[in-house]
Amino acid sequence: MLTWLQRDSLDFPPLNKALREPNGLLAAGGDLRPERLIQAYRHGCFPWFQDGQPILWWSPDPRTVLLPDQLHVSRSLGKVLRQGRYRVTFDQAFADVIRACAAPRSYAAETWITSPMQDAYLELHRRGIAHSVEVWRDNELIGGLYGLAMGQLFFGESMFSRADNASKVGFVTLVEHLKNWGFVLIDCQMPTEHLLSLGAQTISRSEFAGYLSAHLDQSSLADWVA
Repeated sequence: MLTWLQRDSLDFPPLNKALREPNGLLAAGGDLRPERLIQAYRHGCFPWFQDGQPILWWSPDPRTVLLPDQLHVSRSLGKVLRQGRYRVTFDQAFADVIRACAAPRSYAAETWITSPMQDAYLELHRRGIAHSVEVWRDNELIGGLYGLAMGQLFFGESMFSRADNASKVGFVTLVEHLKNWGFVLIDCQMPTEHLLSLGAQTISRSEFAGYLSAHLDQSSLADWVA
């Protein structure tokens, strides 16, 4: 039975209450205020819904993750990285990145990154929790991604690309920095061919919850302005 969240409470149901079909649907309702979003990620769930739907909260089983030391860089991608044709920055254009991630895709007419969602993550960015990765060709933004950094975990949300390998270059650069900063896991939420080609894997919901328990409150060496 699906749990409906109350606006005056930030509590989520236990992860084992998530539905099997659709996989991982944990709760509905509530709001997108920063405190609830932070609690959601700490609890092991995330919002994902379309315009016209109530806010839906998900905790899929299995969960797609990437361990920094298991990043896979193909020979062709390695060549692109060595050529240095793209420049990568952090937190220089968060609003532009999230707008680009919300833009229509060739395979989908609608976006789940609605205007209220963008506003919510922009506030998390102002609070130093949400971060962006930008990929530039000269002064043109051609790729990027955004997500949340909490403890030694990074929760990836979305990425976009306007040039060959742009999002992959941004992702690989991010993972290499996260590894050096002491992060132990990147949450990718759901599997895609793109992420699996970079070394992502699936783990059980209970194993993912174990990472949350062990690493959410641990410090890292993150320096997003470097």
